[in-house]
Amino acid sequence: MTEKFPVQLKYTAEHEWIDDQAPATVGVTWTAQDALGDVVYLELPEVGTEVVAGAVVGEIESTKSVSELFSPVSGTVTEVNDAAVADPAVVNSDPYGAGWLFKVEVTSTGELLDSAAYEALTGGH
Repeated sequence: MTEKFPVQLKYTAEHEWIDDQAPATVGVTWTAQDALGDVVYLELPEVGTEVVAGAVVGEIESTKSVSELFSPVSGTVTEVNDAAVADPAVVNSDPYGAGWLFKVEVTSTGELLDSAAYEALTGGH
């Protein structure tokens, strides 16, 4: 089973995760994919797009609903996960691995939570 709250990641209250690599990788959390249900479509920012922490950068669509994706940081998108766009179900099966969404060359961060704070926010789910 996928670990729900990996300690090496940071999180947003909107259920995105980010690592501390350069460029930083962004995805949606286990909690988000679980609440969404089967992910069927991803709309992600294009490479070269300037994103702003807390701003909408795309959409994630499931069999249940459409949700906005928010950027946890400000910076420039350097890569998009084309494999996840082609097969969005990977977001459900591996949200912290193959289901990553995009990478950003970070210029500043938004309000990020550590693993314990995010787990508390979600009630452990």
